Amino acid sequence: MTASPDPAPHADQPYAGLTPHAVLDALDAAGLRGDGRILQLNSYENRVFQVHLEESLDPLAPLPGVVVAKFYRAGRWSDAQILEEHRFTQALAAAEVPAVPPLALRVADDLRPEAAGIALLGDPPTMAKLGGWRYGVSPRCGGRSPELEDPQTLEWIGRFLARLHLVGQQARFEHRVTLDGSAAARASVQWLVDSDLLPMGALGGWHSACLRALDAVDVRFERHGPLELMRIHGDCHAGNVLWTSHGPHFVDLDDAVNGPAVQDLWMLLGGDRHEMQAQLGALLDGYETFREFDRRELALIEPLRTLRIVQHSAWIARRWNDPAFPIAFPNFESPSYWAQQTTQLHEQIEAMAEEPLIA
Repeated sequence: MTASPDPAPHADQPYAGLTPHAVLDALDAAGLRGDGRILQLNSYENRVFQVHLEESLDPLAPLPGVVVAKFYRAGRWSDAQILEEHRFTQALAAAEVPAVPPLALRVADDLRPEAAGIALLGDPPTMAKLGGWRYGVSPRCGGRSPELEDPQTLEWIGRFLARLHLVGQQARFEHRVTLDGSAAARASVQWLVDSDLLPMGALGGWHSACLRALDAVDVRFERHGPLELMRIHGDCHAGNVLWTSHGPHFVDLDDAVNGPAVQDLWMLLGGDRHEMQAQLGALLDGYETFREFDRRELALIEPLRTLRIVQHSAWIARRWNDPAFPIAFPNFESPSYWAQQTTQLHEQIEAMAEEPLIA
């Protein structure tokens, strides 16, 4: 085997050198030899590949037959932040919360680390660095989207989330983001205003709506008072919950943060207010089987939704030089996109003025 690390990624072409050959070489250097079958999976932020491995030569420690390799976007997370994600996932798996932990990696038997240019980080090592890439590898764990219209499914997911939070409350992230108000979103708004990406005719109305919406967010957070913050999934929408005959399991803790419990519940709600009320009741019926839920946090659902709306636009803008993003979001530079965002923010201002959901 010959390790051939590609040049370090750069902002305009962050994944240009990550060819199938480079992916297989990277896994090979980390002791996981692919058999040539590789499939790129959907992911905007990182690059994720399903790779079939050759059969293990060690019958006492067989490797999984198929793995998922995640190559992290350069500059987004530090090594310490990535390793905190890995340790949290490992803690969940150790507590028998269905999550897919990263594999422990090793330098391939036929390579010397200094010759291969590979570095392994973590204890045990779960992240590798080769050339310009940082990556982790986990076993493939399939599933389908959960049926969120089914109350029993929601109850099951609620129990699952409570168990995740019981692990999450045992410690706090030291290096990852803390979700406790509008500060990060305000910084994103200012970055967008300074970036010249917005059409001039749309800038004033959108900026004004953002500031008003974020003021309303701060009012709701101030009314709540001190938050119980813990390690949470952070991006718990239906696409990150896979369902099997054994129930749900979580994938993709890339956005794990310190935050309130309700952040992991509200993205599973949909429909009109009456429908969301019923869904929330089912989730909490399951959740409170294992862990008490602070009902005051329900007043933070619309503020948290508002923060996500603002940050989503900033996320697209920060990635605009990545060729994948103009293809995925073709209307982003048009006045109609920003007019729609402005309307949505006005709707959020009204929603935050209403009584919160009850359960």
